[in-house]
Amino acid sequence: MQHAQEKIAALTDSLAGIIQGNRECIEVLVISLLSNGSVLMQDVPGVGKTTLAKAVAKAIDVQFHRVQFTPDLLPADILGSSIYNPNEGTFSFRPGPVFCHVLLADEINRASPRTQSALLEAMSEMHATIEGVQHDLPSPFLVLATQNPVEFHGTYPLPEAQLDRFLVQLELGYPDADTEVKILHAQAITHPLESLQSVLSKEDVVAFQSMVRNVRVDESISRYIVDIIQQTRVDPRLKLGVSPRGSLMLFRASQAAAFAAGRDYVLPDDVQRLAPYVLSHRLIMTPKAKYSGASASEMVAEILARVKVPS
Repeated sequence: MQHAQEKIAALTDSLAGIIQGNRECIEVLVISLLSNGSVLMQDVPGVGKTTLAKAVAKAIDVQFHRVQFTPDLLPADILGSSIYNPNEGTFSFRPGPVFCHVLLADEINRASPRTQSALLEAMSEMHATIEGVQHDLPSPFLVLATQNPVEFHGTYPLPEAQLDRFLVQLELGYPDADTEVKILHAQAITHPLESLQSVLSKEDVVAFQSMVRNVRVDESISRYIVDIIQQTRVDPRLKLGVSPRGSLMLFRASQAAAFAAGRDYVLPDDVQRLAPYVLSHRLIMTPKAKYSGASASEMVAEILARVKVPS
């Protein structure tokens, strides 16, 4: 456990040196990796989303692919297809970019719903079915999807079914003035990403993901998670609460947070810390609540404040 914690801390430190001023988001991203979950990064252009995805792949020394989602992108462009060989008169499967360890789905909301849905099976079940044949994806497998929350012209909002597949939603945000000055000087000659060294192997990541599932969760903590989820289903401001998949993902993320902290048991603090990241993008507000200016993250905070914490 101590050895794992040291390696996870080294990974977090390495990524924090690339994306400065966002250590909390980086820690949640590492927790997502340990949870074997996908990440949706919703933010304005130029804050480091693509760089962070590349840094994760380089820090754990795995294969990285980037797909720029556009309106004319087809599912086969992501999953792959069979290519005819005229010399042999046979078809051979050519894997698409989804067959990697870290996939950056850049501006995912610019592709059609049909193409967006090509990732659903991969994100949930770690395999892809192409032309009726099931192909396993490499392990570990992490999808990092980005979307621009400002410019909606020519975009297709992600449906609730797909949002529910993402473990967490992150927003990097703009750095403060002092951090931005540091970023300018850090990239004056070369980009820090060029000198980033791997601190974990893919075998380490797979082993840690397996160890996370053995982190003990007391029944009172499980009940606490369910109580939080139940509150999202009865809140009159919400048209749609969190699904059982969301409960399981909060459960798993809490285990990963405890593991990253060097504990083999989950505390209520782990649940409270991860709840805003895991639950906010799963809440569908009523039009009245939306136009009143309320946000999903504020609702999660209110729910956490009124649900009794186990002692």
